[in-house]
Parts: sequence; structure tokens; C-alpha cells
Amino acid sequence: MTPLHTSRVPVALLAALACAAHSGVAFAADSRFSLSLGTEYTTGDYGGDKSVDEIYVPVTGTLDVDRVSFRLTVPFLSVRAPEGTVIEGPDGQPVVGEGPKTTESGIGDLLASVTVFDVLASDSGDVALDLTGKVKFGTADADKGLGTGEQDYSLQADLFRFFDRLTVIGSVGYAFRGDPDVVDLDDTFFASVGGTYSVTSQTRCGVFYDFREASLPDSDSLQELTGLVSTRLGGDWRLQGYLIAGFGDSSPDWGAGLSIGTSF
Repeated sequence: MTPLHTSRVPVALLAALACAAHSGVAFAADSRFSLSLGTEYTTGDYGGDKSVDEIYVPVTGTLDVDRVSFRLTVPFLSVRAPEGTVIEGPDGQPVVGEGPKTTESGIGDLLASVTVFDVLASDSGDVALDLTGKVKFGTADADKGLGTGEQDYSLQADLFRFFDRLTVIGSVGYAFRGDPDVVDLDDTFFASVGGTYSVTSQTRCGVFYDFREASLPDSDSLQELTGLVSTRLGGDWRLQGYLIAGFGDSSPDWGAGLSIGTSF
């Protein structure tokens, strides 16, 4: 079996979302709830003869209370890949089978996370550190290969340096993998670096580089470059789009995503 990566929700985008929260949502006097709907497509041959095509459609609810953010993502997943492929999880490294190409669809792994903003912050407010804990519940159908059926856990730290229009973001974290029957998985270190720039008061763009150790022995580490644009449509509605370029056999050749969300 050959390892491959399907990129859903890169670390960089989570850091960019945290940056948006720093802009005001996380510090509102009252609690605030937001809801978003997204879609992402990735494709690549991952060093093999057949392409693997994946569509990931997450619905995400976020509750911000003072300096704490609670996030829950319920995704729909559709994968066209060689028969026997196992999808490890939204930020993992799936394993591809060797049979004919088939399409499997269903609910993916639920993701739940808690972020604490400004765990450390400078007196001037231009430097801040956030901490996030995340759980991937094994809700995807393991018989269809849409998941491992096991829980994964991760811890992540995001460091922000704020300038006038530019925000530089660096992230590091560690993922603790479950122990599925079909494959042995290693715990992995991951990191991201990049930044966002406010083109106007309504529009922000950004570029990030993501790195993740391979969870499968003797596999390439994941490496991706992500470019994103986020803009307000009016009121509390926000639209975000991004493109992904992968490097090496453990990453997709390319991917693209779009999401729309609003706050209540």
C-alpha cells in the first residue's frame, strides 16, 4: 500500500481563523455563535498510476465566550480512489489500496476543538499566543474506508505578531493517533508559518506553508503551500477561498476550497 495525503483544513487556515477572532469576535462582551459551510476538492496521483479525488464538505459551528472558542465540525466526505483505500482523518495521511477505482461517500470524522486566546500576550498587544486542543472522533465509516474508526487528539500553539496591516503567524503542534486494526500509525509533529495582510478593511489575503510528519513509516512528510483570500460580503457574512499546492508523494497535486459563514 502507498501513502497519500488528502489535505482538508490545513493548519494554516485554522491559524488564519484564529487571527480573525483576534480582530474582535473573541473579545466581544457577550457570547457569539457563528456557522459556516465549506467545500474542498483535492486530487493527485501520490506517486502512483491512478488519481485520488476527494470532496470534503464541512459544516462548522463556533461559540466564542470571552477568551475561549468552542468549535464543532460535522463533515460529509466523498472519495474516488482505488478500492481498499483507508482515509486516516481530516489532517492525517490516508493509505491507498490497489484495487479498481470506486467511490465511497458518507459522514466523515467529527472534529471538536477548544481554543484559549491570549494565553500569553505583550503589554502593547502586538504579540499573542493561543492554545488549542482538538479531538477527532472516529465517526466515519471504517468499512467504507472513510476513516479508521479511532479517536485522534492534538495540541496546537499559535503565535501571532501584529503589525499595521500585516499579521505574521507561526504554529506548532503534536497529534496523538489512535490504534486502528488496519494499519499502524505514528504520532506526528506539525507546524505552519505564514501571514495575512489586510488589503482593505473588508478583505484579507494570506500565504502559509504547512509541514506535517508522516504517520506511516518510510513515508514522505506532508508539505503544502496555501494561498487564501477572505472578504466580508456585508453585515456578518464572510466568504473565504483558498488554493493548495502540494509537494512530494504524500501531498495532493493541488486542491481548492471555498467557505461562507455568518455570526449571530
